[in-house]
Amino acid sequence: MDYEQLLTFERIVREGSFSKAARSLNIAQPTISARIQALEVAVGGALFRRGGRSVSLTERGASFLPYAQQALAILAEGVETARLSQSGQRGRVTLATMQSLSGSFLGSAIASFYRTHPQVDLAVHIAHSHEIIAMLIDGIVKLGLIGYPFHNHNLRILLRLRESLDLILPVTHLLASQKEVTIEQLQRAGSPFLFAKWNASIDMLMQQVAVPGQPMLEVPFNVARHLLLEGIGIAFLTRASVEEELRTGSLVSMRVSDGPALYRESALVCPAHDEPPSAAARDFVRTLTAEAANSSAFSAIHQDKKLWPES
Repeated sequence: MDYEQLLTFERIVREGSFSKAARSLNIAQPTISARIQALEVAVGGALFRRGGRSVSLTERGASFLPYAQQALAILAEGVETARLSQSGQRGRVTLATMQSLSGSFLGSAIASFYRTHPQVDLAVHIAHSHEIIAMLIDGIVKLGLIGYPFHNHNLRILLRLRESLDLILPVTHLLASQKEVTIEQLQRAGSPFLFAKWNASIDMLMQQVAVPGQPMLEVPFNVARHLLLEGIGIAFLTRASVEEELRTGSLVSMRVSDGPALYRESALVCPAHDEPPSAAARDFVRTLTAEAANSSAFSAIHQDKKLWPES
């Protein structure tokens, strides 16, 4: 059996006669009859009782009707889903990201994307960069936010982000009212340094500011953020990781006047040899790019538009 046969069967039931169904479908009545005959062969017997100008369902026809209607509804939904997937309004986006980029930046991007794509499924995983690369290669996710640079030729870069690493202090810290500080002031502050490992540049600076006998706590960035909110320590963190706290004034950011410029780079990547990203994925990347452009957390953004086909 096929779609036309099911549609014809349902239309005859709705219209109450073969002739009315033929007019409704704009086809000849012999075609209507041929479709029903073929369908009756498939189901093993008569579907209608013919009586004058009207028809009624046999017991076989009545039992078959809800399944035919359900099949037509599912096919209609499938056609609509396929159409919306082509326009980016349906489909599935899968992303794995470093935890340090999973806060307000990514949350705001997802919120914006949901408002314009409420029927798209979205799955986000949190992992380390090397784990994300494995997930991309294994096909578990299609997009990944990882540290840059990376050494894997099986990935292609869709978006590069640069974030400054700022000195972050509790609002109650004795240096919090200043706009900038020196390395010497940090050494005399007596606060424990919360050492969140970002890259080699931060390692070198920590060697400069370290004071023998002064404690240094090596902790993940989210633990450092919690300690800062408790009024403990000072740390170099990305603005994206504490954007909400800086906005509300519970933490403060300042520049080290005689220290080197510090930053962390990351990249949005996808498998290099996969088919082109779906329309929904392209729209998500555009939303993510716009969110990064509007965020004070990022000092540089680069998108390789050559990798994206036109919508």
